[in-house]
Amino acid sequence: MKALGRHILVEFNSCNSEILNDVSAIEKAMVEAAQTAGATVINSTFHHFSPWGVSGVVVIQESHLAIHTWPEYRYASVDLFTCGDSVDPWVSFEFLKKAFQANYSALELNRGSLSVIEKTDFKPNTIRTEPSFDLKKGYQIDRNVWFTDKDENQALSLRYTGDVLFDEKTPYQRVRVLESFSHGKFLAINNMVMCTERDEAHYHEMMVHPIMQSLGDAKNILVIGGGDGGTIREIFRYDHVNKVTMVEIDEAVVRASKEHLPKISAAFSHPKLELIIGDGIQFVKDAKPGAYDLIIVDGSDPIGPAKGLFTTEFYENCKKALKDGGAVITQGESPMFHETTFVELNKCLKGIFGKDQVHTMIFHATTYPSGMWSLQIGVKGSRHPAVDFDKNKAQAFSSAKGLRYYNEDLHAAAFALPTFVKSMLAENKN
Repeated sequence: MKALGRHILVEFNSCNSEILNDVSAIEKAMVEAAQTAGATVINSTFHHFSPWGVSGVVVIQESHLAIHTWPEYRYASVDLFTCGDSVDPWVSFEFLKKAFQANYSALELNRGSLSVIEKTDFKPNTIRTEPSFDLKKGYQIDRNVWFTDKDENQALSLRYTGDVLFDEKTPYQRVRVLESFSHGKFLAINNMVMCTERDEAHYHEMMVHPIMQSLGDAKNILVIGGGDGGTIREIFRYDHVNKVTMVEIDEAVVRASKEHLPKISAAFSHPKLELIIGDGIQFVKDAKPGAYDLIIVDGSDPIGPAKGLFTTEFYENCKKALKDGGAVITQGESPMFHETTFVELNKCLKGIFGKDQVHTMIFHATTYPSGMWSLQIGVKGSRHPAVDFDKNKAQAFSSAKGLRYYNEDLHAAAFALPTFVKSMLAENKN
């Protein structure tokens, strides 16, 4: 050994950009690169920048491996430093070259050349007899990784562990399950938060219980979307329901929720459920007139396969498929975050069901952009969901079922709209 350390400076180019922006993939590759070379990994620290890019270091007993990535340039800068002669950094280099699908340039330096430095008789005052780590516990991980749901002007972020529990690109969308520090595991579709373990009850309970309490005895229910299973879980709290037909276009959403969100997806095994993997828009179009007491549209934002859930044709078909006195309820977006879509959907429903038969609810959805979310209802009849319900029954139901968000007072209060929302919907009478 002619030097204290070997230092390889690597420029990886023409890499796979998706890999360079995936902190979990990069950390896994860096740790495995060290282990493949025979290094002893002590800990790893990685940070995912916003909107893209990753930095991190793997500390090894023999020194370190460090990286910074620029996905937009398909470029990564990597340092591989080893002390002594027990670990060959070129083994790590070969591993990373394959992992990043990269071209490269590399330069090796001998650090601390023994031809120009000499060992002294220095002896520290304190001799360390024990290492600062316990190899029996494995290496430690410190991640600073954020999932961001954003548009060009605003965003909501959740810090997550860096572990990707489920990640699949389907013909329709990208489906992922991640685990956050503050809200538990969460389902994300196309980089948008769909539900989290901590606050999913806000959305699912409000999607179901106000309209179910108002209708009183809805027996045949159609759910469009809702692949996480939270909506059908709430529906099946009612014993009088005879059948729920659920049409979800993407099987991967159902599978991801079953595998990783069991408390949300618990009702998929219910004997009264008919689950159809298919196109909900076409299903409603083909439905028999007057077939359903209630239609729940539990879709995502109007992007990709959910875009058709925001059209006049779709809601005309929903009205046709409803029995007299029935209702359709749909997630109506945020009046703060999606103002145009929110207003256009309301106008669409009023054009089909009539102005006095369309009702809007506002509730708190803490991990949805802006935290303010809406549900919009079209009633095929004269029933008013804010008024026509039994408050005592709603109180007894929410208490008996242990609901986390919905209660009898919130039922009516959710229909009391802020003044600016009334103005948006042209409902301000002042």
